[in-house]
Amino acid sequence: MTIEPFRKEDVPRFLGLAAAEHWVAEPWEFDFLLSSFPAGCLSARDETGAAVGFVTSLRHDLSGWIGNLIVDQRHRGCGIGEALFLGALGSLRNVGAETFWLTASKMGRALYERHGFSCTDTIIRWTGREGGQSGPSHAAKGEWDAVLDQLGWGDRRDGLLAATSQRGMVLAGDGVFAVIQPCGRAVQLGPFSAITPDRAAGLLDEALNRLPAGTTVYIDTPARNREAVILLQERGFRNHGTNLLMYAGVEPDYRPEYVYGLATMGSCG
Repeated sequence: MTIEPFRKEDVPRFLGLAAAEHWVAEPWEFDFLLSSFPAGCLSARDETGAAVGFVTSLRHDLSGWIGNLIVDQRHRGCGIGEALFLGALGSLRNVGAETFWLTASKMGRALYERHGFSCTDTIIRWTGREGGQSGPSHAAKGEWDAVLDQLGWGDRRDGLLAATSQRGMVLAGDGVFAVIQPCGRAVQLGPFSAITPDRAAGLLDEALNRLPAGTTVYIDTPARNREAVILLQERGFRNHGTNLLMYAGVEPDYRPEYVYGLATMGSCG
């Protein structure tokens, strides 16, 4: 077994493994990740050269995010996942990242704790079927706010914000912004940041009303943002599952009360 760079031609193989686990994964992420931080995107290959496992990572400014760690079921229990994870972690350390983020299933928690990661929150995946229009909106885009995003995550994430806003519609106001991104036949609302709950509620309602009727909407929200949880419950969203938000290294200035939606479905933060 060898650990090698993640190749662009590996993306269909990864998506196949992800689909078998019922992950929500979008091909666009790999164009972004492989161009932004190729050193931290790795695959494991068996003796025939076939890819049997993957991991990706992304450096922000002072922090980094590890995601998309997956191993073919036939090759689990042999340390491949841990080797991939340590390779991505080492790549982030080599470029000077000080804080390391990831989301983990309960089953994967022990692996990360062995390497110094601690739980700081739970990420709830919310789903709803929303929309007030019969067709797509053609409203002009707003502008994402890197300073507001930094207020929640404690780090600049300009590259990720730019990538998500370029593929989606940005809605923004004073102290609030969100991106409506395509996500297969559904949409994802995120990144989504707000300075107060009332501004988040107003922008959420605006976003939902811009969507075609019956659109499925995903939002990944920190459980420690109680106002976000209450808001989504009031709007009829359902809890579709949870993952643990973990970090290692320098303790981040993480303030979840400003984070209403993550930027990706677990892979980049």
